[in-house]
Amino acid sequence: MAQTQTMPQTRKRKSSWSAEHVVVHALLIFFVLLALGPIFVVILNSFKTTPGIFLGPFDLPNTKTFSIDGYFRVFTRGNIVGNYVNSLIVTVTTIVLTVVTAALAAFALVEYKVRLAPILAGLFIVGIMLPIRLGTVPILEIMIAWNLVDTLTSLILVYTAMSIPIAVTLMVAYFRTVPTELKEAARIDGAGEFRTFLIALPIVKPGLAAVATLTMLPVWNDLWFPLILAPSRQNQTVTLGVQQFVGQFMNDYPALLAALTLGIVPLIVLYVIFSRQFIRGLSQGVGK
Repeated sequence: MAQTQTMPQTRKRKSSWSAEHVVVHALLIFFVLLALGPIFVVILNSFKTTPGIFLGPFDLPNTKTFSIDGYFRVFTRGNIVGNYVNSLIVTVTTIVLTVVTAALAAFALVEYKVRLAPILAGLFIVGIMLPIRLGTVPILEIMIAWNLVDTLTSLILVYTAMSIPIAVTLMVAYFRTVPTELKEAARIDGAGEFRTFLIALPIVKPGLAAVATLTMLPVWNDLWFPLILAPSRQNQTVTLGVQQFVGQFMNDYPALLAALTLGIVPLIVLYVIFSRQFIRGLSQGVGK
């Protein structure tokens, strides 16, 4: 009996590595290398001298080519610390505003059966399809009228407006899965609408994590609006600051690659830490 029980398990393990699975895993590994390869090359060459970069761009740094002078010049000649502070202020504030606003709006769209609810939900979907950069000129005119040009506040407002449509659409799918009995029991016990919202909030935590991650990536990487709305040195974000190094260190490739590395490393670290929550939240939102 023991042999008959172990044989099917062995067959199942062998059959799991069929030709189809091998091809799928090979393709996944290929695309991972294709995506991470350029990042690895940039980080690798940021620790080299200029001759080392051109003579062996894919070689590991050795005693002759290793150098951290590029990082030294970035910190001494640039404003990388100030750029990081500005990007953190804009990104964190935008994430908080987006998550809070989207959660409240999604809860209202699910709970309150009013005639305008389908229209409002449709407007959020339209907001996903229309790129916000098409409205750059009106946005700039509004910021000029409000005296917000060349401030971090203008970036926060624009990024929050840009992130809310997809955030609300995703959170609506999550709030629809909250058991109605739970909300009715809370209201029977005397809980108000805001208290009911707080009771339902832990159930939609994966959605909140997905919204936060989806908001963080485009805000941190954006170059368009910082270049238009906050171009001064004291308000530059990391992405805009890195672009300034392209002109400032046009022939100093170690400094340029060091600036690029300092710009992409935080995103890699954050994604590695929160990748499980992001994938779980996004996949569950699609499934719902």
